[in-house]
Amino acid sequence: MHAARIVLLACAWLAGCAQLQSTGEKPLFELTGRIAARYGQESFSGNLAWRHAERADEMLLSTPLGQGVARIVRDRDAFTLTTAEPKEYRATDSESLTEQVLGFRVPIEGLALWVRGEPAPELEARGWKVEYQDRDPQGRPTRLRVSYPGVELRLAISEWK
Repeated sequence: MHAARIVLLACAWLAGCAQLQSTGEKPLFELTGRIAARYGQESFSGNLAWRHAERADEMLLSTPLGQGVARIVRDRDAFTLTTAEPKEYRATDSESLTEQVLGFRVPIEGLALWVRGEPAPELEARGWKVEYQDRDPQGRPTRLRVSYPGVELRLAISEWK
């Protein structure tokens, strides 16, 4: 019964999050795709939905079958990560928050630049690297590999909105 309750909660959570919340601010981009993370001996792969605005972000991570894993929200300089249980965690930066809760770092602030094909010098100064593997006809990245010592993130962007 406990497992069934968790699945129902996860489905309800995902259904509630399937539509990205509006921040009232016009997004600079919205995208959907896949994410794969490798960190130490562990790995994760799943779906990604991300809305990015100047002062706000909302990123939804789900399993390949669509079960919600995490909802990461940035409101200016504050980050909140909500898991499917639901448990809520807060921090002032996305890297420490995602590493603490998910086990791997996701540098949302600079990653928003890299997914648009722009330089992110603050990430590079902290040891992150990006490799663009493919682009769409408009020149936007559709596949990229982002790495940091002990962490590798692969993004495959299937739709830009």
